[in-house]
Amino acid sequence: MHEILSRLEEIGIIPVIKIDNAAKAAPLAKALAAGGIPCAEVTFRTAQGAEAIKLISEQAPEVLLGAGTILTVEQVDKAVAEGAQFIVSPGFNPKVVARCIEKGVPVVPGCANPSDIEQALEFGLEAVKFFPAEQAGGLDYIKAVSAPYASLKFIPTGGINQDNVGKYTCFEKILACGGSWMVSADLINADNFTKITALCKEAVERMLGFSMTHIGVNTRDEAEARKSAALFETIFKFASRETSGSIFASEDIEIMKGPGMGTHGHIAIAVNSVLKAWRHLERQGVVFNKESVKYAPSGRLNLIYIQDEIAGFAVHLVQKK
Repeated sequence: MHEILSRLEEIGIIPVIKIDNAAKAAPLAKALAAGGIPCAEVTFRTAQGAEAIKLISEQAPEVLLGAGTILTVEQVDKAVAEGAQFIVSPGFNPKVVARCIEKGVPVVPGCANPSDIEQALEFGLEAVKFFPAEQAGGLDYIKAVSAPYASLKFIPTGGINQDNVGKYTCFEKILACGGSWMVSADLINADNFTKITALCKEAVERMLGFSMTHIGVNTRDEAEARKSAALFETIFKFASRETSGSIFASEDIEIMKGPGMGTHGHIAIAVNSVLKAWRHLERQGVVFNKESVKYAPSGRLNLIYIQDEIAGFAVHLVQKK
């Protein structure tokens, strides 16, 4: 996958921005980054779009910068010249796509049906925008239409908000979600960048959906594990479930058949996307044990441990089903 698309996948949310005053663009971009979303798609819906891209490129280079609502090859040229690193269009325009490929800039055209998708595949594209997402059938439609196209990723945009972003993120073919709920025109025009940062932080939390799924307890050996599981079943009537390396005394308590990760055991934190959670926490300074990575049969990242223990417990992220 193109490096820019990989970075978009790691960030997970693409704020779609309509700029009425280019002078507000750089402070806005910095507010997004401070909120955990170092990314922006500045639309060409206003005359200020190109200038806003230029200012963000110059003053907030840490932000992955795209140009949206690109309708013509001339707009492609202008956006790239001002510093856009990726291009987004509302529909599939072969001339726009061809110009982006010619310039070596990733393009994510809007596709809402199999015919659009197959045009995108003919151009060798790795991701498409699904627009308008909620109005066109939402996640259920994406799951259905994506089935024949194993390698293609989707960026749903339109109707995405804090209440449904986590649901979309959990599906492995979602590259990222586009939305504007954290960057309303009223907040931008009022210079309320503190509020934008707060909304971005909330959006990231909703996207990742952290929740504790189970605690793993270390034992000396398999015999102790079986004895412990039997006590949980006898006292609390918890049904047990056995795996090759452990016995689940309930879905919340995993008893290891010997010493496992962590001094005392481990804590599993379920997330909507292990990849996105890993990269987000890494940007916050959390160190991960890369040797602990595990993948699902589909190839999706399924598990990774944090490097340091917490109160004697190893902590790992695990993909929600």
